[in-house]
Amino acid sequence: MAMTALPLHGGDLAAAEARWGKPAQGWLDLSTGINPWPYAVGHLSADAWHRLPGAAEQDGLRRAAAAAYGCGMENVFAGPGSSCLITALARCFGPRRVAVVSPTYGEHAVAWKAAGHAVSEVGIAADAAGADVLVVVNPNNPDGRLLDPADILALCERFPLVVVDEAFSEVSPGRSVAGSLRPGLVVLRSFGKFYGLAGLRLGFCLAQPDVVARMAAQLGPWPVSGPALAVGCAALADRVWADATRAHLANAAQRLDAVLTAAGLHGVGGTDLFRLVEHPDAAAIYDRLGRAGILVRAFVQRPDWLRFGLPGGETALHRLRDALS
Repeated sequence: MAMTALPLHGGDLAAAEARWGKPAQGWLDLSTGINPWPYAVGHLSADAWHRLPGAAEQDGLRRAAAAAYGCGMENVFAGPGSSCLITALARCFGPRRVAVVSPTYGEHAVAWKAAGHAVSEVGIAADAAGADVLVVVNPNNPDGRLLDPADILALCERFPLVVVDEAFSEVSPGRSVAGSLRPGLVVLRSFGKFYGLAGLRLGFCLAQPDVVARMAAQLGPWPVSGPALAVGCAALADRVWADATRAHLANAAQRLDAVLTAAGLHGVGGTDLFRLVEHPDAAAIYDRLGRAGILVRAFVQRPDWLRFGLPGGETALHRLRDALS
């Protein structure tokens, strides 16, 4: 399979098995930036599964998110995952000129184009002159580039609408602008990555009430399942778990760095949920790891790059080290 026929997204094990077959040891999936030590869901009441969610449950999640992110409850819209929110947000506005600071998530450009907007991809915000909408991912994927909150807020003076995707910001909460919402600023937050519960499909759009209302009109009633409401409320309120997890992830990322450096892979960026490395033979390394049952992320536009998620424990880390050696 050529680099032009890579899996469409992280975690695409079906495409990996089509290329390399099913590994006897099972897959070690390092192709996503999802915390491999998930939040413990615990027992959920039967009502969470059996009943349609009510206003009280939905308001409870919005209240928990507002407290966690430092904004008002009226600024919170909860939906079934970041990807869905990206698509819905693009449909909330009439035709605009949209600039996406790239390379980054492909979903942003795709969603705004599909909604009828004129989309361009720019290397830096300074190249987006004339755009009505600027989309920035902070920290960025895949390189972990970070902008200071003051710099992002300054962009709100230059562009009518600034969309900041903070999918990985839980590991660097001091760089979030969620607590500084204003007209013309929309912040997207992912739940599943930091909490290790991507399958729950939960995300948040933080914005002025008029945008929140437009998002609600796009997605209709019950945009979040009962189980997701219950788990989200509990997890977002658990600050002790969040603080301990940030420290644990930082340590795990440093241990991953040591393995990657020892294998001759040059670090070029990342966050405490993933690392981006550079190597002239990255395509061959990607294939060798795949044959060993280890899936990492490769990039068509940068065939010298590979992105590694965190191995979930010593056994996984040793398996990666052995495959790289």
